[in-house]
Amino acid sequence: MSPRTSKQNEEIREEKTALIMDTALMHFANEGYYATTIDHIAKYAGISKGLMYNYFDSKEELLKAIIQKSITEVMNYFDIDRDGYLSEQEFEFFVRKINVMLKEKRSFWRLLFQLLMQNEVREQFLKSFVGTDSLEHSGNIPGLKLPASRIMRIITDYFIRKKGVMGENYDPFLELKMFLITLKGYAVTSIYADVAEDENNERAINRIIELYK
Repeated sequence: MSPRTSKQNEEIREEKTALIMDTALMHFANEGYYATTIDHIAKYAGISKGLMYNYFDSKEELLKAIIQKSITEVMNYFDIDRDGYLSEQEFEFFVRKINVMLKEKRSFWRLLFQLLMQNEVREQFLKSFVGTDSLEHSGNIPGLKLPASRIMRIITDYFIRKKGVMGENYDPFLELKMFLITLKGYAVTSIYADVAEDENNERAINRIIELYK
């Protein structure tokens, strides 16, 4: 039997990494982050504890990887031409892409939202990406095509530009906060909805775009 190629080894590593992260997400969400041990994850992933440490140094690193993966998956559809300017068309594309991802991966997002409801995990999420109250962040996320700080600056600039059209009474920072609150509320509603409700959800996402585009 011939030895595996480097490509085959990489594919195996990616499969094992995905298996570990999926198993960890399920147990973190259902049984609690603190209650779930590395031994527990290894057992249900069907691998040895020693092999687990070849992929992740700690449970904390595994949690960060799950959070980073979810953020990256969403935010890499933001400002797709990477010019630092969010057009109305790019804004709509981003919102619609989120809607598609929520529908196609409901189980994943349900588990992630359950996980983020745990206080200690929510704190890690905010450290990994952005403080939603201050809209500030100084670091980067591995795999993210745009630094998190730049993403927040771009979307803030998008709402500031709208002031010239909407008039002096328009508060871009309030509108941005309302957009984020609305989008988060829609996401939670969407992932717990039945497939039969998707048509109504589509009307809701159209309304969100109409309000904030």
